[in-house]
Amino acid sequence: MAMEKGEKVAEKKSLKSSYHYLMTHLFTFCFVPLMAVIVIKASRLSPDEILQLWLQLQSHKVSVMVCVTLLVFGSTVYFLTRPRPVYLVDFACYRPPSHLKVQFDRFMKHSTLMGHFNESSLGFQRKILERSGLGEETYVPEAMQYIPPRPSMEAAREEAEQVMFGALDILFKNTNLNPNHIGVLVVNCSLFNPTPSLAAMIVNKYKLRGNIKSYNLGGMGCSAGVIAIDLAKDMLQVHRNTYAVVVSTENITQNWYFGNDKSMLIPNCLFRMGGAAVLLSNKGGDRRRAKYKLLHTVRTHRGADDTAFHCVYQKQDGVGKTGVSLSKDLMAIAGGALKANITTLGPLVLPISEQLLFFFTLVAKKLFNAKVKPYIPDFKLAFNHFCIHAGGRGVIDELERNLQLLPLHVEASRMTLHRFGNTSSSSIWYELAYTEAKGRMKKGNRVWQIAFGSGFKCNSSVWEAMKHVKPSPNSPWEDCIDKYPVQILA
Repeated sequence: MAMEKGEKVAEKKSLKSSYHYLMTHLFTFCFVPLMAVIVIKASRLSPDEILQLWLQLQSHKVSVMVCVTLLVFGSTVYFLTRPRPVYLVDFACYRPPSHLKVQFDRFMKHSTLMGHFNESSLGFQRKILERSGLGEETYVPEAMQYIPPRPSMEAAREEAEQVMFGALDILFKNTNLNPNHIGVLVVNCSLFNPTPSLAAMIVNKYKLRGNIKSYNLGGMGCSAGVIAIDLAKDMLQVHRNTYAVVVSTENITQNWYFGNDKSMLIPNCLFRMGGAAVLLSNKGGDRRRAKYKLLHTVRTHRGADDTAFHCVYQKQDGVGKTGVSLSKDLMAIAGGALKANITTLGPLVLPISEQLLFFFTLVAKKLFNAKVKPYIPDFKLAFNHFCIHAGGRGVIDELERNLQLLPLHVEASRMTLHRFGNTSSSSIWYELAYTEAKGRMKKGNRVWQIAFGSGFKCNSSVWEAMKHVKPSPNSPWEDCIDKYPVQILA
């Protein structure tokens, strides 16, 4: 019985593989025979027949000229209006110093000594830590290492400078880029928005030029990294021959919750220190040295729905202490946002074979009321690597199940969560760095970065590797890529 079931599964997979191969090469199967017929037919024309064809074209000279003119005009318009390619030259992720590591026991000892949390809250935090997927080497800012903690505006600025400047220093060193050549700067940090802005802090530190186009994105959650890439991409369509730098981070120092509302304690256990800097270019000369080419960005916003809007919400608890509350409906809302996002992304990236299967299943269900399960497209046919926002173990588990991914596809996300925790919008870059460090990024490979954020949003970016990518110097995974056994992924 088991053998029969196995044979049926194998037969089903074989039929599906044959179907995908046929649909993928359908154009070739049709085009090659057609061209062969045309060539054979043309080879049989006599000199008189060829001359007669030429005379017929001469008699329709006006029509031919009009067609040629329209063709030249259309080609000119196309080349002038087509989107400029956007290249990712390199990126850098910040790895904090080792003295900022916080083990579970130390975390719980500090939480106890603070005196802010009751026994129920302390037990809840330990339970979250044990189930979170985080390891013992994630990082917490300096100000939160003291008893009692010392959160302040000055300490928050110091954390921001440490992370942003640390990532940028590595980026500038690896790319030999003169900071004065940067034309566009986009910085995103959801919860810490000082005046002057974080973008202004970078301009001041590196003495960037006076006509730089700088933007500071706040309050947009963990998916703001993709939003920042999308904004930089649009700016590079307008401003020719320039560089854009995107800095993605989150600030922990002033956003620790010191109350006993359990929905607001979860961020304390998951969010950790980190940040990334990305160098983008629209210069044709950077094509050879670039790591990736940006193919698509897709943004989905569910903020019109009240439940989605409030599922990740910064507020004060009953005694006036500020924190970020996570709703119990978060995973269901994230699933709906994901569905909306891939509905837009699918036609852009999926092979025609998958699109047809999805379309026919939808028609059968909607028009004929057929009792068929909704077809989930196989995104493994479109992407080689997946960078799923390391928001928590539950987020990664849910996407692995919904997208029918293999453990290998979510390895980068699980390892990033284990080693660095939830670094918010920068987590997708730690994951890409992990894939590079493992030597898995080959020329032509496609990468899907997908992240969720407050609002509620689900955003995607798609990249294509321009070459066999090697890890950059000072990678966050340097010296530790093989340190952790695969068993921790279970």
